[in-house]
Amino acid sequence: MNIRPLPLPPYAPELNPQEHVWDELREKEFPNRVFDDMDRVREQLEVGLPRLSADRKALRSRTVWPWINKLNLNAH
Repeated sequence: MNIRPLPLPPYAPELNPQEHVWDELREKEFPNRVFDDMDRVREQLEVGLPRLSADRKALRSRTVWPWINKLNLNAH
């Protein structure tokens, strides 16, 4: 078998690439803002997510790390 499980700490957001996406969204789309309700939060996400995804190079640099890039992710 060529798989070796490695235990992860119970809380390790730095090992989860999508946490960096949320950090970027919080920093760019929600700085020092208070919303009256969840509808306003959703509206801001609908503006911010396309803006974030438009810069593919920056998004890739936040989420595709060398160890992830080396994974063979062929799903069958």
